[in-house]
Amino acid sequence: MIRTLKLSVLAAALCAASSGFAADQMSKDDYKAAKDKIEADYKAAKDACKDMKDNAKDVCEKQAKATEKTAKADLDYKRSGKDSDRMKAEKVKAEQDYAVAKEKCEDMKGAEESACKKEAKAVEAKAKADIKAEKKAEKSAPKTAG
Repeated sequence: MIRTLKLSVLAAALCAASSGFAADQMSKDDYKAAKDKIEADYKAAKDACKDMKDNAKDVCEKQAKATEKTAKADLDYKRSGKDSDRMKAEKVKAEQDYAVAKEKCEDMKGAEESACKKEAKAVEAKAKADIKAEKKAEKSAPKTAG
């Protein structure tokens, strides 16, 4: 779980670092094509889960859905280039990472499962707190003349 935490922190840092590069607005056709690809990728990923059993199937399906939701949120940010959409995408990612991690905890039993879920929730809460702090910092930052 520590490794997962480190990867989450690294991913958040990379998202924050890339936020300065606002995307050019994409055309309606480009947006639709990208959205269709995300949906096709989701269907393919979900189909890959069909032959799995028990919690492995649940984890696979949860991961497929999480990837779809995260990709759609990222696409909305790429389309608008708005910082608020970037933060929404980061929030969606934190929530979906939590959903997948929590599902993975289902393979454990008793105290180990409880600790796993608690850690997953803590990672989500930290990510959301970081997003909230960033939003607050941006609102209080002085506007620069352009």
